[in-house]
Amino acid sequence: MASADTTSYAPLTEDTEADVTVIGGGIAGLCTAWELSRTGRRVVVLEADRIAAGVTGYTTAKLSSLHTLVYDRLRRTRGSGAALQYAVSQQGAVERVAEVAQELGIDCELERFPAFTYVRDPAGTDQLRAEADAAREAGLPASYVTETGLPFDVAGAVRVEDQLLFHPRKYLLALAEDLRGRGGGVYERTRATGLHEGSPCRVTTETGATVTSREVVVATHYPVFDRALLFTRLSPRRELVVAAPIETGRDIGGMYITEEEGKRSVRTAPYGADRRLLVVTGETFTPGTGDTIERFKKLADWTVRNFPGTEIAYRWAAQDNDSTDTVPLIGPFHPGARHTYVATGFGGWGLSGGVLAGSLLTGLITGDPPPWAGLYDPRRLWGPVREAPAFLSHQAKVGMHFIGDRLRTTHVDSVADIPPGTGAVVRVGGQRAAVYRDEEGTVQAVSARCTHLGCLVAFNAAETAWECPCHGSRFGTEGTVLQGPALHPLEQLDLGRDV
Repeated sequence: MASADTTSYAPLTEDTEADVTVIGGGIAGLCTAWELSRTGRRVVVLEADRIAAGVTGYTTAKLSSLHTLVYDRLRRTRGSGAALQYAVSQQGAVERVAEVAQELGIDCELERFPAFTYVRDPAGTDQLRAEADAAREAGLPASYVTETGLPFDVAGAVRVEDQLLFHPRKYLLALAEDLRGRGGGVYERTRATGLHEGSPCRVTTETGATVTSREVVVATHYPVFDRALLFTRLSPRRELVVAAPIETGRDIGGMYITEEEGKRSVRTAPYGADRRLLVVTGETFTPGTGDTIERFKKLADWTVRNFPGTEIAYRWAAQDNDSTDTVPLIGPFHPGARHTYVATGFGGWGLSGGVLAGSLLTGLITGDPPPWAGLYDPRRLWGPVREAPAFLSHQAKVGMHFIGDRLRTTHVDSVADIPPGTGAVVRVGGQRAAVYRDEEGTVQAVSARCTHLGCLVAFNAAETAWECPCHGSRFGTEGTVLQGPALHPLEQLDLGRDV
């Protein structure tokens, strides 16, 4: 976000028509819109805020087909054929970015590096050997190694060659401009609020304008329309990121991830003439739970301890959604859908997932789907028994927050107990209020009920936001929607004498 141009596309203020409406201006939405525009279709993109500035704008930008430990899991649960299809589609997305960047002459800092999944505990090496074997069987240039470019020893690692690091925002802004050159429309600050499925489809917006089109793609990271009930198959998680400049000579020569220590993901990026930016991700948690400030400290301490001499220059957070069977949901929106499609559940690998979503959805809409489309079909019922444990676990957590959070009489006793610069949920006048007191002491109060399905929000002190632990909606202190699936802001409250 700090090293790419800003955007200022106008909002949609008048009714318009298109061949395809794409809701969401992240990597999935923009790649889908661009691929469709190349088929001669007029495509309109609706983005609630700014394009490539949400989850995509804050990604750690690892474009890889090595997704921790997915291949052995797929081989065991869905067979070698599914693992092969996953590898072909994911590695195809890696190569697609390289092809398009060259075709359009996009300067997006493309770099080829190997990707690693590693463990430091010898007890995990058997699992990595199985993953290396499954990835290699699926056609990837994978191997099991014990040496890496990390400044500490590892017990073992899976290594896959020829993966990509790049600047996704620079890449996507170029796609958006090329899309407009092909007659497409890009509209920012245009939140979609309604979807009428039919022939044609109609998308209504917060601005009052309506887009009429034959096809609609919902690519909002977490679907903002609930008719497919996909929220029962998606678990939101938030991950923290810290970054520190290092000398070029200290570069680690690849991208790394481990599920140990609360997950750690490490990569570098160009940073001036003679330095790299070390980017470290980890401390995974459900939005609206736990102490985010303490988690940031833990991640920063890990970085400094393992990369001595570094000084943290940046910190931010990103959000992902995991599907209950670990494979993204890309395809028809629901069993009865004829002209509506969805892309979601990327499980932390939204860059390759978003790019392949563009190819997959374009194939479905044009009648020429790729051979691996069925792997990602949201309507799949390949193994409800296998999916059931994850499904039930997710629903149990949602139920715990929906019911358990209401059993607490209050989160603090009164508004007066809230220190400056913090927020808390308080029972006021028989209802729960989400109350934030700024550094000057001014109080802002909104309803604590998430406008998605009514769970109670909690305060994230590190990011100064209200978060829903059930489905991941996020709101500003004044109640505005920062992240869906919620479509509407939290209700404003007047505390009167209770302040």
